[in-house]
Amino acid sequence: MSTGFDRAGGDGLRRGEAALVVLPDRAQESNARTTEARLDEAQGLAEAIGLDVADRLAFRIRQPRPATLFGKGQVEEIAERAAEREAKVLVVDAALTPVQQKNLEDGTKVKVIDRTGLILEIFGERAATAEGRLQVELAHLDYQAGRLVRSWTHLERQRGGFGFLGGPGETQIEADRRLIRDRMAKIRRELDQVKRTRALHRDRRKRAPWPVIALVGYTNAGKSTLFNRLTRAKVFAEDLLFATLDPTMREISVPGFDKAILSDTVGFVSNLPTELVAAFRATLEEVASADLILHVRDIHHPDSDAQKADVEQVLGDLGIVAGEDGPARLEVWNKVDLLEGADREAVENEADRREDVITVSALSGEGTDRLLTRVGQLLREGAAVHHLRLKSSDGQRLAWLHSRGEVLESRSEGDEMFVAVRLSPENWQRYQGL
Repeated sequence: MSTGFDRAGGDGLRRGEAALVVLPDRAQESNARTTEARLDEAQGLAEAIGLDVADRLAFRIRQPRPATLFGKGQVEEIAERAAEREAKVLVVDAALTPVQQKNLEDGTKVKVIDRTGLILEIFGERAATAEGRLQVELAHLDYQAGRLVRSWTHLERQRGGFGFLGGPGETQIEADRRLIRDRMAKIRRELDQVKRTRALHRDRRKRAPWPVIALVGYTNAGKSTLFNRLTRAKVFAEDLLFATLDPTMREISVPGFDKAILSDTVGFVSNLPTELVAAFRATLEEVASADLILHVRDIHHPDSDAQKADVEQVLGDLGIVAGEDGPARLEVWNKVDLLEGADREAVENEADRREDVITVSALSGEGTDRLLTRVGQLLREGAAVHHLRLKSSDGQRLAWLHSRGEVLESRSEGDEMFVAVRLSPENWQRYQGL
């Protein structure tokens, strides 16, 4: 999918353009991340859409200015640095109001994109399915509805890309607003249909004899690499933020089960735009309906704890809270191969003390056998033995019991069959709904 790049005669961003990354470090924020780590992430976001980061700056903000966010002197310094580095784009690692964005562009003489716009551009470029493209477009329209930075008459015709970062245009604002409202209403209707279809698929999976395991985690934590390792699939997995956008499902082998379904999901990020959380709710509901959630963490990353908190925040927004009546959860501490000496020993010792943690290297495969064994244990946890009477002709139910549980005894008497089977509480509930 195209974004605003390389449009003939276009005035949007172009790959390879020099960019200046600026971080407003608010004094009142209690952020567990270091300034350097936050700059690294902002640079990674910029590079993910092909910008060439020429320099990066951080400014302490005691009182955000309504007009520009930064102070007057800071804006002048940003403008000077942009001119020195010949930067064409200013990336501000914060959410800007439309007024702040316009005033910063006037003050620095370069195009300005904030964190929300940047993430939306990445998602627009990475969406690979029709559903993903609809979700991204809805989020883009929601974001731009209050900005109207360009004419939106292109919405009247079909086109592959969006070009959301175009230049100013206010001659058709009312017509543009109507086009945006109409287009958003149409997309919402299409996504409602997607949601109904997904709900039907989930209902079928609940009746099917296979547990579902969902991978979640901060972007670039290694989810897709682990997914490929466990499924022998070839899902796009690179050292990029948001390498995976559209959910992917494959079957895997888990001890004690004929097979299970593993789902890879979009990576989370700090300050994920609310427009995207809303747009991708239908996709992320797959996580809530899973039997087990594997929270993949880059344990080598210096901000691993803060990244975990961000993932927990998004899961909480979706109503999935640890310890509540939801899927069981296991933390997968990935990239242990990057740790050395005392650091690795400390991580391994802590993991050994906890039942909710497994250490792995998705890249080398280290620890993945232990992971699958633990997954099988968790899927059977809390299981109870049930004594059932089936018709001998009901082979489908019997196959379901063999796949979802542990059949301890089965014997036939005439046209009936008596079965003793150990099932988890979730699977017992599913069985009763068959």
